[in-house]
Amino acid sequence: MPQSTFFGGVHPFDGKDMSKEKPIKTIFPRGDMVYPLKQHIGAPAVPIVKPGDPVLTGQMIARADGDLSAAVHATVSGTVIRIGPHLLADGSEQECIVIHNDGRFHEIFYPQARSLEQLNAATIIESVRDAGVVGMGGAGLPAHIKLETENPRRIDYCIANCVECEPYLTSDYRRMVENPAKVINGLRIEMKIFSRARGILAVDERCSDVSRLFRDLTRDDPRIYVRRLRSKYPQGAERQLIYALTGRTLNAAMLPSDIGCSVSNVDTLVAINQAVMVHEPLLTRIVTVSGDAAAEPRNFRVRIGMSVRELLERAGGFSQPPALILDGGPMTGTRIDNLDVPVTKLTSAIVALRKDRCGAYRETPCTRCGRCVRACPNHLVPMQLYEDLLRKRDDLFLRHGGLECSGCGCCSYTCPSRMQLSYRIYSRRTALIRDPERAGIYARRLSTQ
Repeated sequence: MPQSTFFGGVHPFDGKDMSKEKPIKTIFPRGDMVYPLKQHIGAPAVPIVKPGDPVLTGQMIARADGDLSAAVHATVSGTVIRIGPHLLADGSEQECIVIHNDGRFHEIFYPQARSLEQLNAATIIESVRDAGVVGMGGAGLPAHIKLETENPRRIDYCIANCVECEPYLTSDYRRMVENPAKVINGLRIEMKIFSRARGILAVDERCSDVSRLFRDLTRDDPRIYVRRLRSKYPQGAERQLIYALTGRTLNAAMLPSDIGCSVSNVDTLVAINQAVMVHEPLLTRIVTVSGDAAAEPRNFRVRIGMSVRELLERAGGFSQPPALILDGGPMTGTRIDNLDVPVTKLTSAIVALRKDRCGAYRETPCTRCGRCVRACPNHLVPMQLYEDLLRKRDDLFLRHGGLECSGCGCCSYTCPSRMQLSYRIYSRRTALIRDPERAGIYARRLSTQ
């Protein structure tokens, strides 16, 4: 039975007022562009250009390597400089294509736009695959995989995840306010494949303006509903979202399609709309630049491949030297130690924080207060899992549900002892799930990671 919320969760300071009312600003890169071959779950893309080749904006420069992969396209015109290792925001090095940006942005030719009535499942899936669209809510699953369900008639709900619960992020909110028709049309395109499904636009209860916009635009569509959900973190997480809307439960070994659901993020739906209707590959995404150390917090339409350093400079720089810069938000983001890294398909935000927001804390022993248990949205006992991994008791870690951890950060946030529960538990979970023999039924997820 739908509850409009879920068990557990927390209410962190959200910081959204810094950028929520700032319209999206489009910026064009001036420097060289870097394109990682793996900006998605699955196999890296395969380069189809070589150093010295000229390229145009929108041109495919790396093709997908099999079904579980995604193509990469040039987002500027210019010349390929090199193909080789380059540093990414998470500190790893990956094979990347580096292109000299000529600043002209000459584009490829795009075929004539299509109408919704012209579409069928094969056309939609092919268009999304060719455009290199991936899930931009954080997972990075190639978007065509969700659309290729064996039995489309088993899908009862197509859910537009419009619940932007990560603190500081407002890119989805601005996208919904400024491009609501594209979000809704992306949902309708998915529903062309899932012909039995009802569409749900799931919106945070605080975004009443978005709810009104969506209701006005779907008033004459009996298959689409707008649902307001209680404001709580992590309400936008897949498992929590599905439960709040449908009452159906999902565990970490399952896919949403197993329980008749398909879930897509706001920016993903817009990318699907652009790919299918106007043949436009995934070239840009909306990125929030925010935090109390950012000089001018706001949302930017950014070309994928642009340097984070250039983005921050064009965004006005810092009001004071930041103590921490994050790729993403403070609950699930990763620390950036080098700004000479590219914006990728999965870059939702760059958050810069002052020292008093992220000062070092000294861990103290667990007090057995139980706050982490009450906060965990996946019904785990984080302090028990933490003890299991400290004592290297993997069998008990598995028995106590360690593979169900989603790394949401609720346990660490609520811990009065400042224990880094979430990071350590999720890191161990990641290591174990890559061992099919230990992971058991969870090994199914290996095929999509």
